Amino acid sequence: MDGERRALIRTESSGTELDDARAMYQEGYNGSGFRVELSDQDFAYRYTVAGGPNMSLRSSTYLGTITGTIQPENEYIVSWLLGGRGVVDVGADESTLVPGMPAMFPTGKPYAFDFADYRQNLVHFDARFLERVAAEHEGVLPGPLHFDHRSTPNPEALRRWNATVEEAARLLVRGDPTPLQLAEIDRRTAVVLLDSFAHEAEAMPSVLLAPRNSRLRRAVERMHASAHLPLAPTEVAEEVGLTPRGLQQAFARQLGVTPTEYLRAVRLDRVQAELQQLGPDETTVAQVAARWGFTHAGRFSRSYAARFGEYPRNTLLR
Repeated sequence: MDGERRALIRTESSGTELDDARAMYQEGYNGSGFRVELSDQDFAYRYTVAGGPNMSLRSSTYLGTITGTIQPENEYIVSWLLGGRGVVDVGADESTLVPGMPAMFPTGKPYAFDFADYRQNLVHFDARFLERVAAEHEGVLPGPLHFDHRSTPNPEALRRWNATVEEAARLLVRGDPTPLQLAEIDRRTAVVLLDSFAHEAEAMPSVLLAPRNSRLRRAVERMHASAHLPLAPTEVAEEVGLTPRGLQQAFARQLGVTPTEYLRAVRLDRVQAELQQLGPDETTVAQVAARWGFTHAGRFSRSYAARFGEYPRNTLLR
């Protein structure tokens, strides 16, 4: 089995180490402001993980109360309680978890939670992996998925989800899967998740669905999937089997922009999404712009305003 799969990453238990528990959960879920307290039960916590880099199954037991704010990074997470209580997105789009009913973690924003004396199962998906599967399975553009954490699967979707997770558990927790089996169960579970939980994604422009534009579509998908990476149009052209001039002509003819302009627009969209999700106490316009490759503050602000009708500072403050 490859070294990236670990049947058990971490298991901890203690009668008094509240600080250790707070640090572990706060670090693991990109959290802040965690508050942990004793409840009527003897304090204990346990956290286990099995799986690979694309998907992992996790279980968490926590006897005590824990509150705070989290925003998992580069992951999509679905969880369900086996016991205890839990409320997510406290004070906003608040949702009380029902034992046995899976629900997505809120996506695209930090959110407050309030849990007590709980046992919980979770499935973590690497964000790039799930977005890539969504692009293949649903014909959307690779990019952020926005799940409605208040929606729950219908009975048939729930049955299929439970069966798929049970199959994954048999393989990952109690078996020794080959790399090919691991890839198959990762993808199958991702598809069932997408079919079961309400979400939104950026639709593929209709012009790209025409068979004659298949190479252009692949180029656009590559740009969306790799917008966070250094990416040259010549590299994209080579990957899709076009000359650099041919790629330029295809973009100009079908989309009315150059490849460089298209990629810049994708990155501006990602900047806007981050500025909408975060607040001025969490980041700055300069930090987000730099993360997406923009080097000149003035040009960036003008481009942003031309695309969205307001300056990036206003988006962040709002």
